[in-house]
Amino acid sequence: MPPSTPVAPSRLSSLWRYALALLISVVAWGAVAIAMDDANIGDEPITVWLILGDTALGLASFILMRWRHRWPGPVAVITGAFSFVSAASAGPATWAVGSTASRHRWRLLGLVAPLNIVAGVVQERFYPGEDELPLWALILFGFLIVGIVIAVGYAMGSQRDLMDSLRDRADTAEREQQARMAQAQAAERTRIAREMHDVLAHRISLVAMHAGALTYRTDLSAAEQATAARAIEDNAHHALRDLRDVLGVLRDPTQPTSSNPELPQPVISDIARLIEEERTSGMRVTLDDTIDGELPDNRGRTAYRIVQEALTNARKHAAATSVTVTLSGSEDDGLTVTIRNAAPVGTPGSTLPDSGLGLIGLDERVGLTGGRLRHGRDAGGGYVVEAWIPWQV
Repeated sequence: MPPSTPVAPSRLSSLWRYALALLISVVAWGAVAIAMDDANIGDEPITVWLILGDTALGLASFILMRWRHRWPGPVAVITGAFSFVSAASAGPATWAVGSTASRHRWRLLGLVAPLNIVAGVVQERFYPGEDELPLWALILFGFLIVGIVIAVGYAMGSQRDLMDSLRDRADTAEREQQARMAQAQAAERTRIAREMHDVLAHRISLVAMHAGALTYRTDLSAAEQATAARAIEDNAHHALRDLRDVLGVLRDPTQPTSSNPELPQPVISDIARLIEEERTSGMRVTLDDTIDGELPDNRGRTAYRIVQEALTNARKHAAATSVTVTLSGSEDDGLTVTIRNAAPVGTPGSTLPDSGLGLIGLDERVGLTGGRLRHGRDAGGGYVVEAWIPWQV
């Protein structure tokens, strides 16, 4: 697998590498100088080269190491070539071999490693000394040194790759966690919006209906006007109370229950009360309840929201028509909720705008229970909303 794009080390990391390379160069240069002094080599040209030329090539090697990440091949080859005749270049040349091994550049290492072994042999013969090692010993010693440098570089590179892998995994896990949090927040906002729509649309539609009657009906008696105004006031109070209850889910859960009311939790038995309120408001609604058994509260809450939304839509789009609510089912058959209204006559009795969220929210709510929802016009021009909900979770 090809190596990834190298990342330049930090300033502190580069500092200790420069210090180590400088130490190697100083030791190598000092060893050559001591060997030449023991051999009584003084004013010969090789001594001038050691002091001037060798040091200059060593300095050039250190300068070249600044571009080891941009041009690793040329830098490794040049510093290795310098070390043929420059002991001061031993540090940068060793660094280049270790860096190549740490980056797992095996092809380049196949060129640089033999180059440095040969450079060590040539440098030993280039500088005269009192005792000269045999050729086989120089080659073996070169293999040993280069092998150690390659092993250390490979270990450091593997450790760096492991840390990079762990860092990437941590970053990936953090991004996934943030995505899950964003998804959970979006789902919670959707749930709250659906709950607010289900609770408030019903009350506001009642207020709008009675307000419309006061606006367009000029033949109402004083008692009828008072009754309509009282209905508006009552439903406005109910809307405010329901709004306060719904917004309770947005408050700090650590607050006491008295200041953090729970979300309203209607059950199946509340449907009768809901229909009675609709009758009081003037709708013609009948209820046919043939449920056999005790329905779980969470299923009853879903059925309540279905009936509530369907009655609200009937009031908005089919005013003055008859509506039939049918509840049937058992633990074996599941719960079936059917709301059917007759075809509307004339124009709708409400000017409330369509939110477009009611039936979409119902479909999502029923889907979460594992049930099914269908809605549409029947053969007689009326509208039917029918849902099947499994009895148990």
